[in-house]
Amino acid sequence: MMSGNYTSIDNQNVTGSVPAVSDPPGQVSVKFTESTLQTFPPSGAQGKISGGSGPPRDADDTFSKPVSGSDEAQPSGWFRTFTIAAYKPYFDVDTSDVLERIKDSLLPFSGSFNEKTANTPDLYGPFWICTTLIFVAASIGTFVTYVAHKLQNKEWDYDINLVTWSAALFYGYVTVVPLCLYIILKYFSAPSGLVQLFCLYGYSLFIFIPALCLSIIPFDIFRWVIAGVAGFMSATFVALNLRNHIKSAGERWFLIVAGIFLLQLALAIALKLYLFTVSV
Repeated sequence: MMSGNYTSIDNQNVTGSVPAVSDPPGQVSVKFTESTLQTFPPSGAQGKISGGSGPPRDADDTFSKPVSGSDEAQPSGWFRTFTIAAYKPYFDVDTSDVLERIKDSLLPFSGSFNEKTANTPDLYGPFWICTTLIFVAASIGTFVTYVAHKLQNKEWDYDINLVTWSAALFYGYVTVVPLCLYIILKYFSAPSGLVQLFCLYGYSLFIFIPALCLSIIPFDIFRWVIAGVAGFMSATFVALNLRNHIKSAGERWFLIVAGIFLLQLALAIALKLYLFTVSV
């Protein structure tokens, strides 16, 4: 059926192919070339963009390359001790955990610190406790000597050795003493962990931070009392937490615990004598 310039097909079953309709006279037909848009990605290369899934040749493929050295084997044995990755787990600790352990160090008679930190000892808290002690001890010791000289109208000079002495004392004490104790416990076949000893001794020094702050009060007897109380609490904290572990060392366990206790008291006395004994 024809209606003007349009052709319509009646509703009927059409089988076979439909013959092409020739253009009426006077009309121009537009022909489209074959396109490959029905496939993605296209199979052929067009310009710089290839048919593959990779980036263009002039694109920055830095992020698509593997990081150099990521597949290299990590050091093992004693060599791993000199890598940062070996110490990373001991600094992965929450603030709430550090505060909880500080609170336990201020309650020395509980003796449960080692059990709580047996599986997760940290070095983050001990490091910052020692670092804080260095600056607190040096600054307060300097302030005490300054006030003492000014009260007597005498000339005062700053002593830089307070910083170096404090750093050597605290860092050295929290490193050398646990290491020596670890060797002794190994000799007596007593169960012990080196990192756990570092953790225990580091937190045992926290009590000296408020003790040093209270030592600003210019009464020598009061300073001796503060040093004695801080030393006793710190020594009790370490001794009670190590007592159960050291008991397996045999009959000499009491001597080891007594030595640990007296060594902590000696630290408190050394702080008092060096930092807060003013000579004018």
